[in-house]
Amino acid sequence: MRVAYLGAVIVCAVAVAYTIPLGLLPSGLAPDYHRLFGERAYQPAPPAVEPTIPSLDVDDVCPSHLRPWKLAREIEGVAVAASPDCVPDNPWEVAASVLGTNNVSNKTLEQTLFGKDTVEKSDDRDGDGDPDLITIRLEVMELNGYSPDMPDVIPQFEIAPGIKPGLWVFAPKTRGMTTINFESPEAHRLVRLPAPVLRVEQGDEVRLVLENTHYLPHTIHLHGVDHPFKTLDGEGNDGVPILSEHSTQPGEAKSYVFTPRQAGTMFYHCHVQPQSHILMGLQGMFVVEENRPNNRVQTFNIGGGRVRAPSAAVRESYDREYDLHYADLDRDMNDRIKQFNDPRLVSRAVHREYDIAERTEEFHVLNGKSFPYTLLESLVVVDPGERIKLRVLNGGAAGIALHLHGHKPVVTHEDGVPVGDQRRRQRDVVWLASAQRLDLDLNTANDGLNSFGPGAWLMHDHKEQGIATDGINPGGNIGVLVHGDYLDADGLPKTVTGLDSLAPYFSPAYYRGEVPVFAGTDTDNRFGDPAPVSNWTVRLLVFVLSGVGMVVFAALGIRRREEEQWP
Repeated sequence: MRVAYLGAVIVCAVAVAYTIPLGLLPSGLAPDYHRLFGERAYQPAPPAVEPTIPSLDVDDVCPSHLRPWKLAREIEGVAVAASPDCVPDNPWEVAASVLGTNNVSNKTLEQTLFGKDTVEKSDDRDGDGDPDLITIRLEVMELNGYSPDMPDVIPQFEIAPGIKPGLWVFAPKTRGMTTINFESPEAHRLVRLPAPVLRVEQGDEVRLVLENTHYLPHTIHLHGVDHPFKTLDGEGNDGVPILSEHSTQPGEAKSYVFTPRQAGTMFYHCHVQPQSHILMGLQGMFVVEENRPNNRVQTFNIGGGRVRAPSAAVRESYDREYDLHYADLDRDMNDRIKQFNDPRLVSRAVHREYDIAERTEEFHVLNGKSFPYTLLESLVVVDPGERIKLRVLNGGAAGIALHLHGHKPVVTHEDGVPVGDQRRRQRDVVWLASAQRLDLDLNTANDGLNSFGPGAWLMHDHKEQGIATDGINPGGNIGVLVHGDYLDADGLPKTVTGLDSLAPYFSPAYYRGEVPVFAGTDTDNRFGDPAPVSNWTVRLLVFVLSGVGMVVFAALGIRRREEEQWP
């Protein structure tokens, strides 16, 4: 009997010795204890798990059916410059933006998604060869909103692989559906973030019409654009509810009338509940071009990026022009519209329950997209010895420290105001506060100051939150300033190992944190995730022995009590 008791005690003691956590022991005792009862001093590293990266075909990111849009062409007398972008602008929409949708042929209009009255141009009032009466019509659209008819959001717009925040946007008045066809939930190309860049000429009489096709009230505030507080007929014209006017209700239309006297890069946005509506996406760049004879400007630059029909004033001094619109998004606010299709519930969630004081920017975009999608349509493509005009807007809540690798542009305008020669500064980092605009003069002369020479140079926010998507890098507002020789035939920057090095970033799994960050270049998989290691085999055996010991203890105890009761 005593031997059995002793054996059971030993089994339990061994079980406890092998399973007690080292953290419960005094620091002086733990090393010796581990040598006696722990695992072997050396354990070979577990193998790395081979990451699952879908193969990337160039047609997946650079649709082959859009390649004809890249070509330079003349459409009804409008010279549309070539575009090397993977996803180029529709050249017929560029031409219609220049001439006016009321002035192009039906054949041209049918190649666009514009309505006949989307942008109307007429009346050369000053006799300088271009129209001076301009009417622009904008609608309000929802992206990635709730649908009672399907499990996913609709119409869908990705800012990065697998990432579809809820958005409200201004869009040119369109015809047809907001999706690309009946079978696809994807939004068509005119309904997107950011709202289109709007261009008019200095001295034009502009009528900007807001057709509120949304389910909430909205307005348009012309931030920095010369406009009267009231129109000649006494209507409010500043877009500020109550103070200037009443909000434009769902189904209503409102015209903002103005004749801008000063040229410059400006801003337009909704001013209803601005702490929510602006940051939901109701914002866009507004450019007033300098007055020149025969100066037909490209009224819409959809999605920003290269201006394919620059104004006469820009062509006088610059070889190319780019619009760069930066913004940031807070998942907590943007995704609230995915929960309801009742406007009352949406309004409560976005306007009252959302607390902007607790805002966190998970997503950072350039022209409505985050890396790697910025590579597809927002490259700044240059050649040596050129002068490039960059118009930059920060529409986000956080400031941006914009850094250009290999180049130091000159700031020529701040908030549409020319910077005097004595105040002009040349920098490789420029700061943009929220709602601020800068015009940058980029000289690509390889002189060691303006430019360090040809290459594929990164262009990004040096406030590092801005170069991550939901905390994962590379992402966010990363762009590339690329010289032509460093651009491949499909319009992507040449990389060290070709398309394979970009493949991980086009996978939604990468931005869910499921793919190691070096997967695209780590050919030996040295930095992959280690395979799961289970060190519980011995401990499981010990637990079994412990259980056996307790059973033996119990049996011996029962037997002993029986012997004491029945001698």
